Amino acid sequence: MRQSSQKLAGLLLGLLISCTVSAADNVELNPTHPERYTVVRGDTLWDIAGRFLREPWLWPEVWHVNPQIKNPHLIYPGDVISLTYADGRPLLSLVRGSHDVKLSPTVRSTPLDSAIPSIPIDAIHQFLSRPYVVGKQDLDAGPYIVAHANEHLVGGAGNRIYVRGIDMSATPGQRFDILRLGDAYQDAETGEILGYEGLYIGDARLEATGDPATLELVSTKQETRKGDRLVPVAKDTPLTAFFPSAPDHPVHGSIISVLGGVTQIGQYQVVVLDRGEQDGLEKGTVLAIDGRGETIKDDITPDPWDKITLPDELAGHLMVFRSFPRVSFALVMDAIRAIHVLDRVRNP
Repeated sequence: MRQSSQKLAGLLLGLLISCTVSAADNVELNPTHPERYTVVRGDTLWDIAGRFLREPWLWPEVWHVNPQIKNPHLIYPGDVISLTYADGRPLLSLVRGSHDVKLSPTVRSTPLDSAIPSIPIDAIHQFLSRPYVVGKQDLDAGPYIVAHANEHLVGGAGNRIYVRGIDMSATPGQRFDILRLGDAYQDAETGEILGYEGLYIGDARLEATGDPATLELVSTKQETRKGDRLVPVAKDTPLTAFFPSAPDHPVHGSIISVLGGVTQIGQYQVVVLDRGEQDGLEKGTVLAIDGRGETIKDDITPDPWDKITLPDELAGHLMVFRSFPRVSFALVMDAIRAIHVLDRVRNP
């Protein structure tokens, strides 16, 4: 294991993670850990790390980079993860499985399986590419629906819309998301507005530029209205481009919202944090969730107004998978007890 002054090279898609000997010394193995594990389709990096470690986010501290393997941080079905020891410290290493196929008469090879993701794809896919967090002024300055074709007052999939503000250099076929300003995201402690929820209404395809431009509604979750705003469709964020890891600096924040139209927060629910890129949160950051202690009346004391706040208690862990300047989206990886909006997050 290299000291913290030596950065591990070749991390997953260029990501660099520093590991220290002292950190590796503190890693606790899962009591039921295997000596070897063969990766199968459907695994995630978090699942595999949990098989070997009590705390899956410490995976980078024990991951042994084999320089003889191209992209050792990309893990595929069929690969074998092995547990060994060096000077009494656990190390996890990779033995590449057979997932290439030779194509004759050429000599090129093609991987049969994609690298496994860090966390469950289905739980986060819809939150990867759409804006969702917007600035009011930025959204107000964007293109907007000025009218619907055929004198419609609202629009749905298959209808045409007329939009002002589309750049004249845009090309027919370009896709746009349609948004509507939602609730403000506020700091749980100060009440400061950190951004706004961008309500996703649908998406449209550009047919012709002009003032106004003409677009066709491809799909809609709600009926479109005059004044709805448009933004260019963003590309999906790669799902395998990060390792779970604890932050290397103190982090204190709160859960300020839950996405996906649910009210109960449990495992694999997506939540919004009031901390983001400006606070050092990035893809892969793992945080502990503390349930806020309830304030109760002390029934023993003679003072009828005497109240006490119970201590915060660990409720679970989450991993950031997308961050904005001042807020982040995170997936709840495990839930020990009920989790609520305004519960606190901190270093694990």
